[in-house]
Amino acid sequence: MDTVMDRTEIVLWVRRADGRWSARTVWVVVLDGEAYVRSAFGRRSAWYRRVLRRAEVEVEVAGGRMAVVLRPVEDPELVRRVSGAYRAKYGLDWPGPVESMNGNEAAATTMRLTDVGQVAQLPA
Repeated sequence: MDTVMDRTEIVLWVRRADGRWSARTVWVVVLDGEAYVRSAFGRRSAWYRRVLRRAEVEVEVAGGRMAVVLRPVEDPELVRRVSGAYRAKYGLDWPGPVESMNGNEAAATTMRLTDVGQVAQLPA
């Protein structure tokens, strides 16, 4: 079965204050069995700000969506290791965007996916 860990990109669905969902495709990396994402636009990103306000988050994988919780990573060493994972996974194909994703602004938004729920099929 296709999982978050197998993906190059994932679609994050974040609930807005008005109850609607918004979708954002993001790169995902795995380090020591844990999945991590970052906001390419740093703290300016609307989805990132909503997540910090504890908005509901779901991840779309294999035609279904599952609830997840995104937790900020505050350990500088772990943030550095996640940057290395981005460089290793995407660096050859996308060197410019990887440097942006590893810049201070984006790196400060590193989040770990936790509490992954069960996949619910998307409506047809």
